[in-house]
Amino acid sequence: MAGLLEGRRALVVGVANKRSMAWGIARALAREGADLALTYQTERFKENLDELVTELPRPVLEFPLDVTVDGSLDALADALSREWDRLDVLVHSVAHARSDELAGRFVNTSRDGWGLALDVSAYSLVGLARVMLPLLKASGSASIMALTYLGSERVLPNYNVMGVAKAALESAMRYLAADLGADGIRVNAISAGPVKTLAASGVKGFSSMLHEIEQRAPLRRNITTEDVGNAAVFLASDWARNITGQVLFVDAGYHVMGI
Repeated sequence: MAGLLEGRRALVVGVANKRSMAWGIARALAREGADLALTYQTERFKENLDELVTELPRPVLEFPLDVTVDGSLDALADALSREWDRLDVLVHSVAHARSDELAGRFVNTSRDGWGLALDVSAYSLVGLARVMLPLLKASGSASIMALTYLGSERVLPNYNVMGVAKAALESAMRYLAADLGADGIRVNAISAGPVKTLAASGVKGFSSMLHEIEQRAPLRRNITTEDVGNAAVFLASDWARNITGQVLFVDAGYHVMGI
């Protein structure tokens, strides 16, 4: 039986290790038949990626990428266009802020720390969409998705400037959805509950947060990267053909709770 994404071509940006959200998404897309291209930031990350992709059912394209450098974005688009004539799915799972900007008082956020967090975590979505636009348009029904978090709309401890960056990311997603819809391109975001990832390790008190969610979320559990991957499959598939500009919460319902 063919998968939901059989014959689709997907670029996943942000795979760091086997616990990352991006890897959960990559595995789910591959399971449903998509051909994959993945990016890595440094040679150290490439070594991890080379090992991970052996678990996938078919060969994977791998490309270097630094989302803060326009030339790197352009080089990725050029390299991918030499391999594929279209891009059906683009997954943005990139975020970064300095650890000292996450702890302490938000009022002490530095100008440089602010710029770095918004550049890596939010502008990179716009940059990727821009350089990949010809390939995305060639699809005729492409899906872009970004990974966000509840800290974009609620104040959470030790999240600080990253919450602002995620809010910017979600706003950029909506503007891209409006801008690219005429080209048949859908743009959405997945707001995932906390998972033990490399990025999460930089948030002070993360283990306590997991315990709190397990106690208070309507479904009384935490989520997994597999849950996020399955949501990504839905957004990438024809089942979501008329869904764009939306934030899909995958957090066991925690976002609906008050005090």
